[in-house]
Amino acid sequence: MNYLALDASTEACSVALQVNGKIFSRFELCPQSHSLHLLPMIDAVLNEANIKLAELDGLIFGQGPGSFTGVRIGVGVAQGLAFSANLPVVGVSSLQAMAQLAYIKHGHKQVIAAIDARMSEVYNGYYVLDEDNIMQAQQAEAVTPPEQLAEQLSAVVTAPKYAVGTGWDAYSEKLSEKLSEKSGEQLFSLKLNDGSPDILFPSAEAMLTIGKIKLAQGLGVAAEDAQPVYVRDTVSWKKLPGK
Repeated sequence: MNYLALDASTEACSVALQVNGKIFSRFELCPQSHSLHLLPMIDAVLNEANIKLAELDGLIFGQGPGSFTGVRIGVGVAQGLAFSANLPVVGVSSLQAMAQLAYIKHGHKQVIAAIDARMSEVYNGYYVLDEDNIMQAQQAEAVTPPEQLAEQLSAVVTAPKYAVGTGWDAYSEKLSEKLSEKSGEQLFSLKLNDGSPDILFPSAEAMLTIGKIKLAQGLGVAAEDAQPVYVRDTVSWKKLPGK
């Protein structure tokens, strides 16, 4: 089965193509210029693999959370390509993709992912490897102040975990301070005071790993049904009076 994955949900823009078991990929840091890079990157991997879009079996896209604009660009491009080639599509969480990359690169099986959501908040999730070697969320993905994330982690994390994402650098002081108040033990393989995660952004290659299993399980949808996951919108809606 041949699949294309694409992501534009953060400062990074990435695509990955699987053709006959071989992976072709591109990755660039291009803040605020995803619309200029994404389609040329897709063309590049298709040309390198010598395959046409219509010959693929499915399309995988980064559904967020992340940059509102970036997520919309990624979903829009995925919808356009899938509609033109009549391909099923499936979305993959940007947080889950970073956790999956931690397993692919380093073999970590329990990962805390945190993306800087601006406005003194982080998108976050806690993931554990399942029997199919796929990282699965252990709680609903959320957007919270870093202090609240630290409170939650102090209550549930009882062994070292691996940290990924831009949120740790953006709010390292607040997170480290709060975690040290709650626990005398180092909760993460990463030392938050003096180091940065080596995985800061999601990658389309990791999304490919997750998405192709979802497609094989029949979870693909038609192009018009592809949906972003903003997380922050959901939280804001829940806070409305009477809701």
